[in-house]
Amino acid sequence: MRCSCMRDPLRGLSPAMAYVPWQYWDQTYDLEKALQCGTIFPELNKPFSGKRGGCR
Repeated sequence: MRCSCMRDPLRGLSPAMAYVPWQYWDQTYDLEKALQCGTIFPELNKPFSGKRGGCR
């Protein structure tokens, strides 16, 4: 009898496939704001709120 802890649960699974929507050059932040936010695009400014997300 083999120990089930020796199995690799990820064996045989495909790597993840990412969906990346096209980024349109629309509005941009000025240099100072962009450096504070880490992006020049307001659409990509997604601050971390410290809360859990997603369905569990």
